[in-house]
Amino acid sequence: MPADYNENQIQVLEGLEAVRKRPGMYIGSTSSRGLHHLVYEIVDNAVDEALAGYCKNIDVTIKEGEIITVTDDGRGIPVGIHHQKGIPAVEVVFTILHAGGKFGGGGYKVSGGLHGVGASVVNALSESLTVNVMTDGKIYEQHYEKGKVMSKLEIVGETDKRGTSISFKADPEIFDEVVYDYDVLRQRLRETTFLTKGLRINLKDERIGKENFMSFCYEGGIKEFVSFINNNKTPLYEEVFYAEGMKDDIYVEVAFQHNDGFVENIFTFVNNINTTDGGSHLAGFKSGLTKTINDYGKQFGLLKDNDKNLTGDDVREGITAVISVKISEPQFEGQTKTKLGNSEVRPVVDSILSEKLEYFLHENPAIGKAIFEKALVASRARDAAKKARELIRRKSVLENSRLPGKLTDCSDKDPKNCEVYIVEGDSAGGSAKKARDPKTQAVLPIKKKILNVEKARIDKILNSEEIKNMITAFGTGISDDFDISKLRYHKIVIMTDADVDGAHIRTLLLTFFYRYMRPLIDEGKVYIAQPPLYRVEKNKQYYYVYDDNQLEELFNKIGRNGVKGIQRYKGLGEMDFDQLRDTTMAVENRILKKVSINDAVAADEIFSILMGDLVEPRRNFISENAQYAEMDF
Repeated sequence: MPADYNENQIQVLEGLEAVRKRPGMYIGSTSSRGLHHLVYEIVDNAVDEALAGYCKNIDVTIKEGEIITVTDDGRGIPVGIHHQKGIPAVEVVFTILHAGGKFGGGGYKVSGGLHGVGASVVNALSESLTVNVMTDGKIYEQHYEKGKVMSKLEIVGETDKRGTSISFKADPEIFDEVVYDYDVLRQRLRETTFLTKGLRINLKDERIGKENFMSFCYEGGIKEFVSFINNNKTPLYEEVFYAEGMKDDIYVEVAFQHNDGFVENIFTFVNNINTTDGGSHLAGFKSGLTKTINDYGKQFGLLKDNDKNLTGDDVREGITAVISVKISEPQFEGQTKTKLGNSEVRPVVDSILSEKLEYFLHENPAIGKAIFEKALVASRARDAAKKARELIRRKSVLENSRLPGKLTDCSDKDPKNCEVYIVEGDSAGGSAKKARDPKTQAVLPIKKKILNVEKARIDKILNSEEIKNMITAFGTGISDDFDISKLRYHKIVIMTDADVDGAHIRTLLLTFFYRYMRPLIDEGKVYIAQPPLYRVEKNKQYYYVYDDNQLEELFNKIGRNGVKGIQRYKGLGEMDFDQLRDTTMAVENRILKKVSINDAVAADEIFSILMGDLVEPRRNFISENAQYAEMDF
């Protein structure tokens, strides 16, 4: 019998109960990503004080016991009695959703935390939280537990400082694990200081055995940001172009520099929020850049009257750019704030960039010529790539029933049910074909080494047989033609040997996906299979283990006496198909790692180091990270 549904089933969640009931709605997830998001929410409030011109320093400290303390030297959260609620304003900020100085009350002209939920959500999801406000010569303090007020706001001391200090311990009942990653915080806080000229953020780790300290302050702002991103690339010219301006109450900053590579890297921000899907500010940048470079080419005779104009793709080849706008009323498309919708921003960015870039190119003719000539070569390559694209499209239509290369397809035609294993070599491919579930699992063998797309133009990439086979098999197209709705498999599984060669092939594939099929990673469609490293036999039982530590743990559990054999798999081809099926391909037994990218700047840096031309950064990276020996972006 169905349960009764009446007035007693209607729940009303008071105060912050809703946040604790559905934390994912407010911070995305209760995984490590959500845990670190708590820190960002509090830091972003302090950054808003910096954007308003009142804060110069922010200290972020990870204390023993995974307690986070964020201290700023801003104005301090107001402590007076709120006119509507009749309680101190600081208590309103920490206990009521959508409360703050960011809703047109004159507290902030621009702000990243528009929804006003940051402080209260962090409070709701914390086992304990203490706020100290330094203002008017006094120190005020209030304590909360799981979002509930545990003490009245009271004066606990005197000071000549001003600002706010917040200490909180995330609730282990809410989060999968409460352990902060120093490097994750470091990347985010460094990015924040790049975007806020002159702001200093100090990050300190006081945990025993993890002690660390870094301080970030960039007077050059996003100009230094571009230099940082291009650090592991070879710049086409030395000086980073930078422009800033204000028009119609929209403040715009643009910085860019081309390198000798072929991939464009453009990062866009609105009020310090990373708009990963771009929007009107990105559109303004693209139109202004393309128009100005073409005008420059015509003016100096580099582009003849009968020549075709360079396209946006041409002029952006090898560019690293950062676009940052600050506006009082941003309109974001979707809850995730990843795309700016304000149409008025586009002409402002276009106008400011065009005016400053035209002057810059006239003052620096060698740079103008270098940019134009690179774009001209890219244009010729684009024509060749267009023919290659059309060929791939025709093959996709003509060979719909006979898919490319050595692909062995699955019988189910619903992409949601289907997955494709990309395996190295015919030997492993043969085993995988026998081990697969033919209804839902397809197998695509590739040669030992695919093209390194970090060092190749799009025309060469599209002439690579291995890459053409993947593009046709996936059905999505590539780069600007990419359409994820046409994806034929909702899981793309990279299955390579557990050795150095296997890791190299894995990195080559991931570089290709990241540079030219990025939505596959963003949408969680790419996985890495985890084949076992050892098979241990004892008393006619078989045990599979995946690394040396697990092997030692197994021996501690079953003992070494009586072990009949230990087989170390050097490659997938050494496994019988039934062993491959049982350990690596059978859905009920296999281990798959989803490939994700938490920070695009960090990901770009890693791919540039590992697959770029510069040897020294790669050597340093490998020596520093060899101990971890695991792919985890």
